[in-house]
Amino acid sequence: MANLRNVEPVSGVEKIYPGRWRIVSMECWDADYFDMEVAAHITIEDDLSGEFQFGCVLGQMNGRLSPRTAAYYRFTWSGFDENDPVSGRGWLRADGNCAEGCIEFDLGERSKLVARRDNGRFKI
Repeated sequence: MANLRNVEPVSGVEKIYPGRWRIVSMECWDADYFDMEVAAHITIEDDLSGEFQFGCVLGQMNGRLSPRTAAYYRFTWSGFDENDPVSGRGWLRADGNCAEGCIEFDLGERSKLVARRDNGRFKI
């Protein structure tokens, strides 16, 4: 059986995800909610850790590329929703400057999302 922890990511794919992604739509919430505090976003660092914020939800992410194809960035997260502790998991699949994904709350809601790479066009 292959050890999936030692699978190398597909060449170059690991460089697609780092940066700031502006969330432009969410399945469960409209822009009035998800842009309530700041422009909703996901930020992924070079080490694949990161953070996101939408509405009153702020989360810190610990992510990695999917070990089988490296086409998906998968993450777990913990943070706060209106000062209440929350956690969950999610994924993002990028295609150029566009991405689709999902953020899930443990024992709670799940929302698909669409994001665009933020090249300084959006105020956060």
